[in-house]
Amino acid sequence: EKYFSGKSVLITGAGGSIGSEICRQLLKFNVGRIIAVGRGENSIYNLKRGMDDFLRMMKGSSPDVIYRIIDVKDYRLLERVFDNEKPDIVFHAAAHKHVPLMEFNEIEALQNNVLGTNNILGLSAKYNVQKFVLISTDKAVRPTNVMGATKRIAEILTLYYRHNAGLRSTAVRFGNVLGSRGSVIPLFRDQIERGGPVTVTHPDITRYFMSIPEASLLVINSAAISEGGEIFVLDMGEQYKISDIAEKMIEIY
Repeated sequence: EKYFSGKSVLITGAGGSIGSEICRQLLKFNVGRIIAVGRGENSIYNLKRGMDDFLRMMKGSSPDVIYRIIDVKDYRLLERVFDNEKPDIVFHAAAHKHVPLMEFNEIEALQNNVLGTNNILGLSAKYNVQKFVLISTDKAVRPTNVMGATKRIAEILTLYYRHNAGLRSTAVRFGNVLGSRGSVIPLFRDQIERGGPVTVTHPDITRYFMSIPEASLLVINSAAISEGGEIFVLDMGEQYKISDIAEKMIEIY
């Protein structure tokens, strides 16, 4: 709270699972303004509805919340927001994250995950943002797919801006987030509700899991403690076999 109090915070991908939770969590820390940027009209609408409910329940002063429908590939629209709002802190959560889909949409993955990130980094440096945090992924470690490779390039860009533009930029890597869009939990639930089958790529595959609020709060913490140039890796606990999770969900549902 000491670090975030009164600050203006911009979140890209604000309509997504992590971005929207960062917006909600920031309400606890006495921020001055939240600028929620996303390209999905319906996602931002749902975020606004939820945020309005939280703001109504808050006691005392509450931050201004501004909602902008913008694609991170659109530099000119982004610059208008940076110029008007002058954010102190940027959380860059906007990205294509679906591994199989990005294998066949590699140009869009590059444009969104790499060029979009470069737009946000460039504007953050130009408008003297105090801290920039990239939401990255464990799939950026020795990447074996297009999505992971684009996120690794985004990490390299983040470190480049730290060393060459003086931007206090950092990246945070974590694994699967329970219940996030595109994660296996909603997929398994949908498959079970349809009567099966429940599909697992390989019975021996293991993954780390973390709740959305837990992951988002750790990302916020990273901004407070970062000096710039770090790649933070979250302690995700133990790994779980995807097949075990599928079997447990079948029992529950």
